[in-house]
Amino acid sequence: MQIRVARAEDEPVLARIDRAAWSYLSDVVPQPAEGAEFFGERCPPEEFLVAEADGLLLGYIRQGPPTPLASNQHIRQIRGLAVSPDARGRGVGQALVEAACNAAREAGARRMTLRVLAHNAPARRLYGRCGFQVDGVSPEEFWINGAYVDDVWMSRRLVG
Repeated sequence: MQIRVARAEDEPVLARIDRAAWSYLSDVVPQPAEGAEFFGERCPPEEFLVAEADGLLLGYIRQGPPTPLASNQHIRQIRGLAVSPDARGRGVGQALVEAACNAAREAGARRMTLRVLAHNAPARRLYGRCGFQVDGVSPEEFWINGAYVDDVWMSRRLVG
């Protein structure tokens, strides 16, 4: 498996992965429509790392600054992670998280942050394995599929 920066030509496959990975467990927005644009002005290809094996894309992670403010450009935030259902259980998610943290560190970031839904136990276990700790919880932040769901804020230091 190799990790690389996404390219514009990856868009159709990443859109399919995003749609296939969508779940009330992990998403606060409706499932993307068939044929919906994946990249855009606010989420260009260079914000994404992709996992690839034998010419097939297995998943992606998106990370970038949490805000446009100069005062917190030393922080990076994971803004999306999806692994193709066919590739789950093979270490793709962990490889993507570690690659994103390494890229952020190399770019001068001191900390990586993320938000994850409290009921998403698989993602929370993954982030825990990758060294993320809970910073706080926003109770009942979302109404999803007929239930209130807490929003969990997590982070990991990238420098000693």
